[in-house]
Amino acid sequence: MKAFVTGGSGFIGAALVRALLAEGYQVRALVRPGSDRRNLAGLDVELWEGDLLDRRSLQRGLDGCGLLFHAAADYRLWTPDPAAMYAANVDGTRTILEAALESGVSRVVYTSSVGTLGNPGDGTPGTEETPVSLSDMVGDYKKSKFLAEREAESFLARGLPLTIVNPSTPVGPRDIKPTPTGKIIVDFLNGRMPAYLDTGLNIIDVDECARGHLLAATRGEVGRKYILGGENLTLAHIFQLLAEITGRPAPKVRLPYLPILAAAWVNEALSMVTGREPLIPLAGVRMAAKKMFFDSSRAERELGLETRPATEALRRAVDWFIRNGYVSHEEQP
Repeated sequence: MKAFVTGGSGFIGAALVRALLAEGYQVRALVRPGSDRRNLAGLDVELWEGDLLDRRSLQRGLDGCGLLFHAAADYRLWTPDPAAMYAANVDGTRTILEAALESGVSRVVYTSSVGTLGNPGDGTPGTEETPVSLSDMVGDYKKSKFLAEREAESFLARGLPLTIVNPSTPVGPRDIKPTPTGKIIVDFLNGRMPAYLDTGLNIIDVDECARGHLLAATRGEVGRKYILGGENLTLAHIFQLLAEITGRPAPKVRLPYLPILAAAWVNEALSMVTGREPLIPLAGVRMAAKKMFFDSSRAERELGLETRPATEALRRAVDWFIRNGYVSHEEQP
C-alpha cells in the first residue's frame, strides 16, 4: 500500500516516513519547493512538490494512495505573521482533508498536539477527555492547532475515516530546526541554560511517536483520538537527566515566574518592531505556567503503544545534536 505523508521532511514526519518504509509501505511525501530535505536524503521515497493550500495538487498527490498521514504544521512559539500560521495549520488541514475525501483514501491519521487538550494545571495528567475550549489555548500555535483539530473532526460527519493522534513532546534524532524542546537541549549542551522555570513536559522518543501513528492507522478507531506520550517529568528532572547523560552540571536556579513573564512581554514587543524572534517567547513562558503532563494509557491499551524511558530518548537526542554540529567543540561532553 502507498501512504501519502504531509510534513515528511519535518521532525515527526521524517520519523514517520522511516517507520512506514520499515513496514514495507511505499511512501509519497509532500514537500514544499525549496524546503530543507536533509531528513529524507537517501530514502526510497517519492517526493511530491506542492502546497497545503493547493487542492488540485494535493488530489493528484493522493492518487493511488490508500493512507494519508497529515503531519505537516507550522510549529513556532512566535511568528511576525500569525495569519500565515493559521493558513498553514487550519486552512491547510481543511484543504488536504477535502482532497482526501474526494480521493477515497481508506484511512487518515491527523497529527494534532497535546497542546489542544485540556490540562488541569495542578500536575494531574490530562487525558483525551479532559474538558477544554479555545479560551484555554495559549499563543497562536496552540489556537491554530485547536481550530485545525475541530476542522478534522468535522470531516467525520462527512464520512472521512479519520483518527486523531496527539503527540506530547517528542525528542530524538533529526530535529534539524530544532524544535523548541530540542532548542532547550541544545542550549543546555552549549552551556546557555543557567536557570529554569518550574514547569513540566511529557517526553516521548520521536521514533516511538512515529510508530504510534502507524498503530493508529492499523488499530485505532475511526473518530477517536489518542495521546502519544511517554514519561511526565518536571523541567528540573529533565535537566538532571541531561546532566547524568553528559556530565555537565544541571542548572540550580529556579526563576520566579512573574518577572520572567514581564520580561517576555517586553521582549515580544521589541520583536514586533524588529521582526526578530524573541529570546524569551511569551507563549513559551505562558505555557510554562502549567505542567504539560498527560496520560497516554488509552494509546497503550488500545493501540499497543510502547515507549522507552525518557532518559534513553534524551540520550538519543543528545548524541544526534553532538554528531551533527549543534554543540560547540569547547562544550562537547
